[in-house]
Amino acid sequence: MVTGGEGRPVAILIGPPGAGKTTIGEALAAALEVDFHDTDAAIEDEQGCSISDIFVLEGESAFRALERAEVARAVSVERGVVALGGGAPMDSETQAVLADHVVVFLDVGIADAAKRVGFDGSRPLLAMNPRASWTKLMNERRPTYDRVATHHIDTAGRPVDDIVGEIAERLRAAR
Repeated sequence: MVTGGEGRPVAILIGPPGAGKTTIGEALAAALEVDFHDTDAAIEDEQGCSISDIFVLEGESAFRALERAEVARAVSVERGVVALGGGAPMDSETQAVLADHVVVFLDVGIADAAKRVGFDGSRPLLAMNPRASWTKLMNERRPTYDRVATHHIDTAGRPVDDIVGEIAERLRAAR
């Protein structure tokens, strides 16, 4: 079993919509025998509605405030694998919270992302012209993902077990 440092998550997963943060995070947590925590799911549970509904009813800034608070909470108390929403690392306060943690950027191209999320309108920032929106979003976010990440993992065309194996090996080698 790989463990995080004293009072730290084992790994924090970041990346764009469709990178596989939840799927890979759950599999990685199982492989490492630790808990998995998804900040988007935690926000939905706490608010009693979907992230899309929060965007519509309260606006993006209200969602980002909830997200910022949940990421700070999760990073301070969770000890397993933590998956962040795709936009979370764009916030400067969240970037400060991520400093000195093991952050894994799950990189993905649009072809794989489209297969995984389907661009069905459930992602509020991709609702209008999903492919163009995803490409624009990724071009804007990539420099930040690269900057805050400890590890960069290319997920393109790879099975989950292969990706999990690579991440687990990197975590073991870093200890």
